[in-house]
Amino acid sequence: MLPVSKPGPDEYPEWFAGEIEPVPYHDLFFGLEDSFQQTSAFLRGLPANKLLYRYLPDKWTIKEMWQHVIDVERVLSYRAMRFSRGDTTVLHGFDQNAYALASKANDRAWEDILQEYSAVRVSSLLLFRSLYPEMFMLRGTAGRSQVTVRAVGYLILGHEIHHTKSIRERYLV
Repeated sequence: MLPVSKPGPDEYPEWFAGEIEPVPYHDLFFGLEDSFQQTSAFLRGLPANKLLYRYLPDKWTIKEMWQHVIDVERVLSYRAMRFSRGDTTVLHGFDQNAYALASKANDRAWEDILQEYSAVRVSSLLLFRSLYPEMFMLRGTAGRSQVTVRAVGYLILGHEIHHTKSIRERYLV
């Protein structure tokens, strides 16, 4: 399988740059696998007493944040699948705060959240591995964002990296 390199800035709107550009991986498949392994080990090592911690009253807990990461990966993978099939339907955005509240993540067992994260990542990997090289350059629109399938894959990576960094810097101090 050929590597899938990082997208160029013409493949996504500028507001995605903050999550796509810092991605250290230059192959999507390796990145999705390696990031998952590193992040899983990190999440499994978090102290139980931090999982419901909020660094400010209006911020998510770690459980809520990680459910958000899972939800976003699901939504983005769905978009990648639709775009890879040549679907030109403009897809709707979603309210991440409403999703986080509705998820009731704080009432869930951490192990269940981690298993869901694993299942979603395996599903994303299988989807991206099923695509032919030309499919990664197909474009689609969600809300006001036109993006290539390749950029969606890197956005999944960048979003996970962004929130892992946030946990390290804001929740574990």
